[in-house]
Amino acid sequence: MHAALLIWLFVINCIAYIVMSDDKNRARRKRDRIPEKTLFLLAFIGGALGILVGMYRKRHKTKHASFKYGIPLLLFLNALLYGYFLR
Repeated sequence: MHAALLIWLFVINCIAYIVMSDDKNRARRKRDRIPEKTLFLLAFIGGALGILVGMYRKRHKTKHASFKYGIPLLLFLNALLYGYFLR
């Protein structure tokens, strides 16, 4: 169970980072964007660290208050939940 959860965390955070990077590329090219609720959903299901790293690495959505405060809050929630299940 522990190994599966760790694999899930790794995979979902990689996906979240890639999706955040893709949204930044779409923004630069003025193409259809990835909805913010999709980014928050990824963060909620365990990808908050990937979203947060993508935000600051790509300098994307760092001025949006909902992301600036919401993603760290979801990261804290992720840490609590996964910490509980991994103990």
